Amino acid sequence: MKLFILIFSFLLANNSIIVHSNMKLEEAIFGTKAPKEIIDSLIIVDVEYYNFDKKLCKGQLVINYTLKEDILEAFELIKKLKFPIAKVIPIVKYNWDDNKSMADNNTSAFNYRFIANTNRLSNHSWGRAIDINPFQNPAIYNDGKISPSGAKYDTDAEGTLTANSDIVKFFKSRGWRWGGDWTSLKDYQHFDKQ
Repeated sequence: MKLFILIFSFLLANNSIIVHSNMKLEEAIFGTKAPKEIIDSLIIVDVEYYNFDKKLCKGQLVINYTLKEDILEAFELIKKLKFPIAKVIPIVKYNWDDNKSMADNNTSAFNYRFIANTNRLSNHSWGRAIDINPFQNPAIYNDGKISPSGAKYDTDAEGTLTANSDIVKFFKSRGWRWGGDWTSLKDYQHFDKQ
């Protein structure tokens, strides 16, 4: 009996899920400057994924409600492939600072903000974009600047997205754009859908 309890305890400990985020929508959008019509279109979804230590994790994304099926199916694929994701936490945790979220290698979606270095609202502002593993999949500007600072795009590194990735192919098959296809800059972490 003691052996059974010991084995059961070991299996339970090794199969437990690491919770990165467990918020209600009200918490996840607290302090946003988004107008009411945008807030009314947002939902929070729970997603599961494996981290870089191969541990099962649960996180959350705030997205436009029309994208729920795409996001849940994308994360089913991510989980099935055991494609590592560092963490998935609503950006409120970073006081709505995209740079802080990226520096922490956080995968995120909704953030009412402008596109970097412009006065145009990002598709993240409507919950219609997601950034995946910013440190493995940085934005690389034509002047050579990389965001987040210190990141490196290495197509052989775990957690990196390429044109041949099943995840990229899945998003594109659902009508999402991938920032890795852009010519004005390469934003390998970024997917959006109008």
